[in-house]
Amino acid sequence: MSLRLGPLLRHVDETSATVWVETDTASEVEVLGTTARTFEIKGHHYALLVLTGLEPGSCVEYEVRVDGEKVWPLADSGFPPSRIRTLPEDESRVRLVFGSCRKPHEDDAFGPDALAAYARRMAAGAETEWPQALLMLGDQVYADETTDETQEWLKQRRDVSEPPGTEVKDFEEYTHLYLEAWGEPTIRWLLSTVPTSMIFDDHDVRDDWNTSHTWRERMRAQPWWRGRLRGAIMSYWVYQHLGNLGPAELAEDATFQKALTSGGDNAGLLTAFADEADDDRDGTKGARWSYRRDFGGVRLLVIDTRAGRILTGGARCMVDDDEFDWIENNAAAPCDHLLIGSSLPWLLPPVVSHLQSLNERACERPGWRGKLAEKIRQAADLEHWASFRASFDRLATMIAREGRRDEPPATIAVLSGDVHHAYIAEARYPEPVTSTVFQLTCSPVHNAMPRPLRLAFAATWSSPVASIARRWARRGGVAPDPLTWSKVSGPHFGNVIATVETEGRACVTTIEQAIGDGLVEVARRRLA
Repeated sequence: MSLRLGPLLRHVDETSATVWVETDTASEVEVLGTTARTFEIKGHHYALLVLTGLEPGSCVEYEVRVDGEKVWPLADSGFPPSRIRTLPEDESRVRLVFGSCRKPHEDDAFGPDALAAYARRMAAGAETEWPQALLMLGDQVYADETTDETQEWLKQRRDVSEPPGTEVKDFEEYTHLYLEAWGEPTIRWLLSTVPTSMIFDDHDVRDDWNTSHTWRERMRAQPWWRGRLRGAIMSYWVYQHLGNLGPAELAEDATFQKALTSGGDNAGLLTAFADEADDDRDGTKGARWSYRRDFGGVRLLVIDTRAGRILTGGARCMVDDDEFDWIENNAAAPCDHLLIGSSLPWLLPPVVSHLQSLNERACERPGWRGKLAEKIRQAADLEHWASFRASFDRLATMIAREGRRDEPPATIAVLSGDVHHAYIAEARYPEPVTSTVFQLTCSPVHNAMPRPLRLAFAATWSSPVASIARRWARRGGVAPDPLTWSKVSGPHFGNVIATVETEGRACVTTIEQAIGDGLVEVARRRLA
């Protein structure tokens, strides 16, 4: 018996933790005296152990046993022991690390991996400097841009001259992507030690995923697309989503509970779930991927900005009304700092934001003008919050409401990735809010942006150009933005990782770039 992948330390609070593993065969897995039988999906075996009754503020080293045999830590590991650190009951200091867009294999043309560099610094440093959580904001795997190694593996499995070529096709091929992405020793140790939350973005499925109804209908016409999307959602559910949930949520998750008790292969169960999760014919989605986590006085609210989109019937919404109600209700609880995770930035460079809103209006025009606007939307990736303007405005209203409540958070910050550069932007409302409001964007962890695009993004922060774009958008029928924002740091390029650190109602964010074997600070900003 052996461990195929993991362990991943996922949800941790004051008294509980979840540990995820994938094993080679059906087996019993044990961590700290808690055991669980694996459940099966298409011949792959998984366990998510729910550890309860832990001491608040404790630190416990752990091992993983499969059918009684110790399989973790690995015998030749040069890293410190994996451990579970629960949150203190009165946690006031919180360190959360975040980023997005990570391709595997550090020694390649993309340069040093910022996440691997962070892990090496952790391993060599004091435990008191370790973060309480890691937030991975999309593109954990690249289903449409596979590595040379994966392409060779695919060639042994099927004829890659047939669509979808060297893109992945089904659940089995997705499992290979996760093994490649999370199996590297440095990353594997990091994920075994730092509680990790995740959300997907487009490349987890395909570039421009759910850009529009037109895009989706074009993809659905491809004979291989249904199997691809099923594989994407099924693998996301088991590799990423389950670990975002706490013990109470897992106990109420009907799909998870059925998988635990079925006694057989759950492929049929998950296939039906995937089909329902993608269906928005009635204006709602059959699954909610957004979730919430609390770290003392810090609330992390992660919004799904890809799978939850409503695109049928002429609608363009980031999530359906029921899910947005859930988001607003969970944002309303008192906290010192409200962090909103969104794979896509809420506040883009103003020029880009205005043009995206303008394009959305143009897509609504009849005839060739609307069709041309739709082609531009897809070609230029104009599908961020500003191009779902009703959702953009609703999020802006929610943030303003929370920032004006009787006991508002000191800071409200939207944490994002996707755009392959990093920046800090501060938002201001016509009627001031008590909370400071920021957009914190960190991307990529390990990828690249072509130099011409770097120059273009730098230019899109220009105030004169933004003014021209704003006037153009208003002439095109776009309502004025409900707020203004300006860059206070960036844009920063290269492979980067960002940190939000709070102590009481104080908050500081830093952005570090991977250079050589280490990290170099390129930005630091006090948010509150």
